[in-house]
Amino acid sequence: MPNFMQSLPKPFFVLAPMDDVTETVFRRIVDECAPADLYFTEFVNVDGLVSPGRSKLMKKLRFTTSEGPLVAQLWGLKPENFEIIARQVADGMIARELGLPEGANFVGIDLNMGCPAKSEVQNGACSALIKNRPLAKEIIEATKRGAGSMPVSVKTRLGFSEVDLGWHEFLLGFDLSMLTVHGRTRKEMSKVPAHWDLIGDVRALRDKVAPQTLIVGNGDVLSRRQGEHLAEQYELDGIMIGRGIFQDPYVFAKDSVWQTKTKAERLQLLRHHVTEFTDAWGEERRFETLKKFAKVYVSDFDGAKELREQIMATHSADELLELI
Repeated sequence: MPNFMQSLPKPFFVLAPMDDVTETVFRRIVDECAPADLYFTEFVNVDGLVSPGRSKLMKKLRFTTSEGPLVAQLWGLKPENFEIIARQVADGMIARELGLPEGANFVGIDLNMGCPAKSEVQNGACSALIKNRPLAKEIIEATKRGAGSMPVSVKTRLGFSEVDLGWHEFLLGFDLSMLTVHGRTRKEMSKVPAHWDLIGDVRALRDKVAPQTLIVGNGDVLSRRQGEHLAEQYELDGIMIGRGIFQDPYVFAKDSVWQTKTKAERLQLLRHHVTEFTDAWGEERRFETLKKFAKVYVSDFDGAKELREQIMATHSADELLELI
């Protein structure tokens, strides 16, 4: 367990955590098309997991044994809750609660210190922690205590309102297993191209401060070849792909076959996704979340735009399947 991250190929490729996107079904779809080397859950709130609302949040951690290696991504505000949940992740309690067989478990814990969403930031969580290092320190130390030998990593941005490499130097002082850097500040959101040169500067910092910590770059990667080039250029250990998966579900393949897929084949993959989603979730997840995947499968063929519009007007999985 402690050496799992170190056993990954170089460069390794990671599917980025995206709320209401990278749940268990979509991760399995990606794994079937062209597997990533590592996956993240949606981000789940530790304060909620120790409250009466736990049962409603557990779905964000659900996974199956058919998925690739999975990291549990956590966020919140109370260090004591990070320690509790990290311990429950590391000792397999949460996996057992999810109904997984003995021995099945997450391979690591990641701390979300980069989400720029207004609601989280206003509460002082996620990327707001860039401005609150005393609390960030408490959260990391508490998580590591709870995690024991399980790898602990952080995903963050280049800074809050401006680039702040002092933040990354601070994080590297905690002997993290991995540090993922989204190449924009919180203020920049996704409005400017990712600053890969600055991600390279973080890697250079790593070499001086914490040579054992893996550095993963994230931002605007649309193909494996592009990711491999960036990893080589900036000497990174790994590449994380987020929105690129919406343009190509085979994005992690050495040679993607997506552009050769016919309209019928693309719609069959959408049908497979919808069927798996309804089988896995029933009424637990809103049907509306499925609609955002239309742009993954319904593209690059005559009538795709019109079909996407029709999909957006559906109100149930049965209606969507009938339309397909």
